[in-house]
Amino acid sequence: MKYDFTSIMDRKGKDAIAVDGLGQEGSFAPSLPKEGFDIIPMWVADMKFPTVPSIPEAIIERAKHPAYGYFATSDAYYDSIIRWHERRNSVTGLTRECIGYENGVLGGVASALNAVCSKGDKVLLHSPTYIGFTGTLTNNGYDMILSPLRKDENNVWRMDYEDMEEKLKKEKIHAAVLCSPHNPCGRVWERWELEKAMELFRKYDVYVISDEIWSDIILEGHKHIPTQSVSEDARMRTVALYAPSKTFNLAGLIGSYHIIYNTWLRDRVMKESSLCHYNDMNVLSMHALIGAYREEGYEWVDELCSVITGNVRYACDYIHEHFEGVEVSAPEGTYMLFLDCEQWCREHGQTMDELEKAGWDVGVAWQDGRMFHGEYAIRMNLALPLSRVKEAFERLSKYVFRSNG
Repeated sequence: MKYDFTSIMDRKGKDAIAVDGLGQEGSFAPSLPKEGFDIIPMWVADMKFPTVPSIPEAIIERAKHPAYGYFATSDAYYDSIIRWHERRNSVTGLTRECIGYENGVLGGVASALNAVCSKGDKVLLHSPTYIGFTGTLTNNGYDMILSPLRKDENNVWRMDYEDMEEKLKKEKIHAAVLCSPHNPCGRVWERWELEKAMELFRKYDVYVISDEIWSDIILEGHKHIPTQSVSEDARMRTVALYAPSKTFNLAGLIGSYHIIYNTWLRDRVMKESSLCHYNDMNVLSMHALIGAYREEGYEWVDELCSVITGNVRYACDYIHEHFEGVEVSAPEGTYMLFLDCEQWCREHGQTMDELEKAGWDVGVAWQDGRMFHGEYAIRMNLALPLSRVKEAFERLSKYVFRSNG
């Protein structure tokens, strides 16, 4: 491969929550391992790979100029976004007027909901549900109504359209948050699935906030379909949210954006986003996006998706062969696994707290899935060198699940 996905980076002391956040009082981070075990960070959703070199190059080049005052968003910023979506997602007709800056996707979710809802309104989401949605909706005074995803006969997570319709009708819901690809399940929705969901939302006059921050990390054999692309109605009732942060590991720089084609909706969302007077781009994050969306970025993401595909295959095969009683549905996008440990816990008389702590004790810093509305779930980040993935699963086999395989 052209880029480095094998080196083990030492992130200790480099402002990385994934490593330095372990064991902090009052946080939801894993605890520190026992003596003799190093940390394999597999919880918070950032990557343990060095990002594409064109990003630090762009930041450093701009930082060489010793003035960092007020600035205007450049044409290169908008052109980079338009070209990225055209080449990667076959999007046509996107103009700079439809693109708006957001400090973060969750801030964009809040602004969009505030534009179309009143405090106390009910909002539909699918469960398991990203913990960030839970916090954002709760903090902004909205009532989450969860429609559980169901596994089909092939162990694939699917939307339950009957349940969705029943809740839209019964609860008089007019806003929904859609996660595409889905976090934490990793589903990459097929076009017919999105079409069916969006037809329901049209029927019940529901505005849709589509979090597509994971849309670049698609495993081999799958393709991301932008929610706004499935129909003209979907295009006009959807606020889509994107960012280079998940793709290129830039969360510490801040910088997301929305795409909104509906002028009325766009004006309202932009008004809400502006109310805090602190939703403005950083000049270095602007250059980071431009650096990310250069030609090197296209190549790097393709290699990243190949690496993640290999890591996912290894992990799922290992679980199926060695961890009897642990279920996993192979993700199609993202780099997260969502393990169902209910059978294993019941058969071995262990609680989820005990199971999670057993992993933490040997340095496998995985994440409590109950925060994502998975009663017996653990979420695992596989965006790290394969050698570290293998080491993590060998430790789990030897010390936690005690496989005989």
